[in-house]
Amino acid sequence: MRIGELAALAGVSTRAVRHYHHLGLLPEPARRANGYREYGLRDAVALARVRRLTELGLGLEEVRDVLADDAGRELHEVLAELDADLARQEEAIRTRRARIAALLRLAEEHGGLPAEGPVSEELAALFGRMARTAAERPGPEPAMAAKEREVLALMEATAGAEAGERLSALLGQATAEPGAMARVYEVYALLDELAGAEPDDPRVADAAQALSDCLPDAVAAEVGARAGEVGSWESAEVSEGFMGAFFADFAPAQAEAVRQSIRLLVERAR
Repeated sequence: MRIGELAALAGVSTRAVRHYHHLGLLPEPARRANGYREYGLRDAVALARVRRLTELGLGLEEVRDVLADDAGRELHEVLAELDADLARQEEAIRTRRARIAALLRLAEEHGGLPAEGPVSEELAALFGRMARTAAERPGPEPAMAAKEREVLALMEATAGAEAGERLSALLGQATAEPGAMARVYEVYALLDELAGAEPDDPRVADAAQALSDCLPDAVAAEVGARAGEVGSWESAEVSEGFMGAFFADFAPAQAEAVRQSIRLLVERAR
């Protein structure tokens, strides 16, 4: 048989056959006097086996290991590992589909998903409440609200699953009471007013107090306790870490208001 005939018989391309030769998965056959490869039945059997193994999902390196083990023990081990890996993939796919389904439901309920997404179902619901509150207010949405969503999406993405769930729970508590989100938006507006102010502006203390007051006692206690545990969040070391980047993204007066609000929460937690 010529290479084209062999490939057609096994249901692969001639390019695949040449690649298998290159990798050592198929031995090079004898050549005719004119230089063409001459394939026999054993070559077809070997090629068909390579195809069956690859169709099971084995990589070519794994196929090489299987072919090198005539007793078949390597095939059993590889297939067991492959089955376990496929089970993990199935579970991951189920989890992803469940998350996507939840987000699609939210999109139908709220007329779309937040621009900062994809985020968790809980955070998407929070952003939906923010959107409704913004729509009920006169004028454009405060710029600080959009910044808040970006930071929350970042924190959820980098905090890990358990911490992300805790973050969502805290945020849910903070905005669950009637009028809570409207008060949060009032704070956003106060912070927006500080965009061009100096850190010693009298309005900074007012914004800090309002930011602290808009958090329910249970949420404020946990946030303040965590900030107190860090202890050095105001030290020089934060300038090169996440907190440094966090404060640097605010205007000076806004950053000072946030710092003062954290101090108030720490005091409140004691």
